[in-house]
Amino acid sequence: MSGPLTPEEAQRTEDLYGPLTQSLRKLIDVAIRSEADEPDVARAHELIEHAIELLSARLDPEPFGVRKTTDGGTLTWGNVAIGVRNAIAPPLQVRHDETGRAIAELTLGAAYEGPPGQVHGGVCALLLDHVLGATAHRPGRPAVTGTLTVRYLAPTPLGPLHVEAWIDREEGSKTFAVGHITNTDGTASVRAEGVFIRPKVRA
Repeated sequence: MSGPLTPEEAQRTEDLYGPLTQSLRKLIDVAIRSEADEPDVARAHELIEHAIELLSARLDPEPFGVRKTTDGGTLTWGNVAIGVRNAIAPPLQVRHDETGRAIAELTLGAAYEGPPGQVHGGVCALLLDHVLGATAHRPGRPAVTGTLTVRYLAPTPLGPLHVEAWIDREEGSKTFAVGHITNTDGTASVRAEGVFIRPKVRA
């Protein structure tokens, strides 16, 4: 991808690759849970290899990173937490309520399993790192994680989850945030505290 995209080009590209990513997420899930017969598995493998060949016809030599659009927007399509072109991203869709809390609702399936039937602890940490960090971002001044302390209170079951974070306090360029993951009955399974730092703007 050469140079910034216009908003219209960005939307067209997202509309093109977004459904592909959704299909890849489904593919990952069914590949884990499949009990298909050997000929069907072999055929599916053949088709996947063909898809890889098609998609590899033209590749960007670098990771996607964060790219700008011509109107100053940002594209984070490769991001492991929210990337719309990253099939291993859940993806998180973070919103802010009227109090400023960052909230995400999502459903995690087989691809995110650690202990049987439970979300891997590292995935829980990823979710909390991102949602806590969303409380600290300012327009044009993203925040980076300084520290993240995670406490595992109970198993986090696969399925629908609620992730929520809020600001505890701010000190200069540092935002101190707290948050948790809850399941459908409202039980908090993981809590976290983090310090997020907005790098100084260079003159």
